[in-house]
Amino acid sequence: MIKHVGIQGMTLVAELAAGADIDRINLIEPNGEFVGQRQVAGGTQRVSFELRPAYTPGKYRLVGLKNEEEVADVSYGIQPDLRIVDVGIGKYHPDRMWNGSSRDTDDEAFVAVKNRGTGPDIISKLLFIGDVPYPSDEDGTNYENNDRVSGIYDPSSDSEQAEVVIAAGDQVTLYSSRSPFAFVPGAGVSCLAQPQSGQFELILENQVQETKISRTYDIEYSASSEFDSCDIDIGEV
Repeated sequence: MIKHVGIQGMTLVAELAAGADIDRINLIEPNGEFVGQRQVAGGTQRVSFELRPAYTPGKYRLVGLKNEEEVADVSYGIQPDLRIVDVGIGKYHPDRMWNGSSRDTDDEAFVAVKNRGTGPDIISKLLFIGDVPYPSDEDGTNYENNDRVSGIYDPSSDSEQAEVVIAAGDQVTLYSSRSPFAFVPGAGVSCLAQPQSGQFELILENQVQETKISRTYDIEYSASSEFDSCDIDIGEV
């Protein structure tokens, strides 16, 4: 009777077979808790449930009822799986940055993120920790522990955005909003007369899994006579 279940954004959608004899459908969380119920009027072919921003990943059950009797029971696993797949500096990759804004992109970064899972997730913070010119911790912009700052730029509004939803199977590009690759006197790394090398950790904070998705990169600086004029090269560890 329930022929297909899938995820669209933050919505769980169940498609019903033609002529399905069901009065309503209940959604049950992985821990067995009741989530919600949808009435099924005659001719209805789909019902949907909005997932909470911090929903519990795992196997959900859709239970179809007819006159209080269970007539259908379908399970569907909802589990996000975020992976950082690419990162770059705007100065060296202008084609990967945004268009239509007067804001300078040279010192900002793009971060490509893929959701290889079966459920959506919400990214709420973008951090650069370690040997970058202007890190996100106390050595730089110092927003690592500030819940009101995400570090994510939204070109469409020309402002910082609080969160980004990434649907199952989708890939999104995030942009930094706090110039992690700007050379600032007294903060992070500055250019020296000899080449330098180090590492930094790129971190995404997310709401569903409530864990930090991170990846470590090598970073190299060319020699320079000025504190802000060396070239930067990023490589995978």
